[in-house]
Amino acid sequence: MNRDRFPGIASAGWVRLDGPAGSQVVDSVPGAIHDYLAGADIANLHGFSAASIATDRLLDDARSSIGSMLNAEREGVVFGSSMTVLAAHLADALAPTLNPGDEIVCTQLDHDANVSPWLRAAAKAGATVRFAEVDPVSLELSVEAVADQLSSRTRIVALTAASNVVGSKPDLPAIIQEAHRVGAVAVLDAVHSIPHEPLDVGSLDADVVLASAYKWFGPHLGVMWLRDELIGQLSPPKVRPAPTVGPEAWERGALPFELLPGVIGAADYMQSLDWVAAAEHEAELMQILIKGVDSIEGVSRIGQPLRGTATVAFTVHGVTPEDIARRLAVRKIAISHGNFYAVELLKVAGLQSCLRAGVLHYNSSSDVEAFLNALSDVTVESTRQTTGSGER
Repeated sequence: MNRDRFPGIASAGWVRLDGPAGSQVVDSVPGAIHDYLAGADIANLHGFSAASIATDRLLDDARSSIGSMLNAEREGVVFGSSMTVLAAHLADALAPTLNPGDEIVCTQLDHDANVSPWLRAAAKAGATVRFAEVDPVSLELSVEAVADQLSSRTRIVALTAASNVVGSKPDLPAIIQEAHRVGAVAVLDAVHSIPHEPLDVGSLDADVVLASAYKWFGPHLGVMWLRDELIGQLSPPKVRPAPTVGPEAWERGALPFELLPGVIGAADYMQSLDWVAAAEHEAELMQILIKGVDSIEGVSRIGQPLRGTATVAFTVHGVTPEDIARRLAVRKIAISHGNFYAVELLKVAGLQSCLRAGVLHYNSSSDVEAFLNALSDVTVESTRQTTGSGER
């Protein structure tokens, strides 16, 4: 589906199931970036030259594109070098609002970019971080698990829209409603979910949304959206002459303006997608993927979420994830290995690292079948070498 829109797939000859680590770039992105860099409108903001005025307009257009994609107010759109950096900026701005005895709720499902900043903020303020626990078998996060950690002292609830390891998707509307019931700010990491389904901030009612354009077919640039009240109330750390209000107060230094046309191109592509067809296609591939992984002797899938993105995590008995990933790469099969910065989740799974394969709408059934055949082969090879025997 739309496979011909992704030049990196056709040209390299690789099977790309490493989308959870970073998607392929849609064809409208590189051309837009090139046209900017080759054009006459390279300048900084707020000047009187034609190029500077064009740069103002470009940034405004980029905020509008992201706002439209998220169904959110464009005035709350902030750009930064990465989601991780933006999450740290957010925590730095919220830390002074905390008092000793206040509480922050994080989850075991989250990427550490939505955990470590809150641990630091709590330490500065004398606040406490409480963790909502996932089910140890399914690795799903229930509404009740979050609600059990909430109290009248809860000030921030940091959660993910989907696990970047196993794809598990919590009930966001219900959890955000619980956070607001106790007056907490709901901070949503949507990095892993956005490439798989549209995110409607308007109906979701989150206070902050964090995302990464390179996960949804664009360039390496982080995006954060904040509700009007937070934009107006918080004072993010910044240099003294920088704007004190609006999204520019959060954007430290000059932005990489050359990437903004690429962000616009990716956001426009996201809005043009037939999401029903994309979801059906990913679901079909996911069925093949799960059935195949579960059928290979010595391969153990991690977690069994009932609701999730098209993402599978697994281990191979007696063989390191790094070794399996390297052997697959020899066969031009790209997947990921490591802890994926999901520190708390891998603790629950009793692992230090694992393997991860994911499909996006540009993948095909032949991609999945090639991966499964290669995984079966390298599992047999690795087991023989580990045991020193030809028998399994």
